[in-house]
Amino acid sequence: MHLHPLYILRHGETTWNAEGRLQGHLDAPLTDQGVAHAQAQARILAKQDLTGFRFISSPLGRALSTARIACGGNEALLETDPNLMEIGMGQFSGQYRDALIAKHNAGDGFDLYDLAPGGEGCAGLRARCERFLSQLEGPAVLVTHGITSRMLRLILLGYAGLDVRPMGGGQGVVYLVEDGRQICLSEGA
Repeated sequence: MHLHPLYILRHGETTWNAEGRLQGHLDAPLTDQGVAHAQAQARILAKQDLTGFRFISSPLGRALSTARIACGGNEALLETDPNLMEIGMGQFSGQYRDALIAKHNAGDGFDLYDLAPGGEGCAGLRARCERFLSQLEGPAVLVTHGITSRMLRLILLGYAGLDVRPMGGGQGVVYLVEDGRQICLSEGA
């Protein structure tokens, strides 16, 4: 679908991530560890030739804070796009993941994304991500969220369906998606 390289980042850890709360379109600030995640991403990106790349972030505060750090000297070029926001969690926003898993017998928690009353659901997120990618021209660094990052990569790698579990996640890493494959770039690699 996209012929140019994309670097895809998840925001650094937030206070709500640390507490096990779902954020969706709500926001919580980065923790000290979250700032360290963004700094690690900055060091990873600094080793790449980003000439001609666009820098696009979700407008949510946790992603923007990460982008401002991770994109280093390219902050002035930073754009925002609401299509990069996290999956909408409706009435589950702000609630504790473990309590919702137990209440709804949701297994590993990924099922919560389609169970959330008033939420966007994985099909809605996929449609939003496909729309974004269809309009994206040229190489880019994308700063987004956990589930949105997984969905973007699922689409870019040509997978059908909505199950983002196999895509891997993580904070403090950068995914390079190019030529139909993804590479997880980390400081330890």
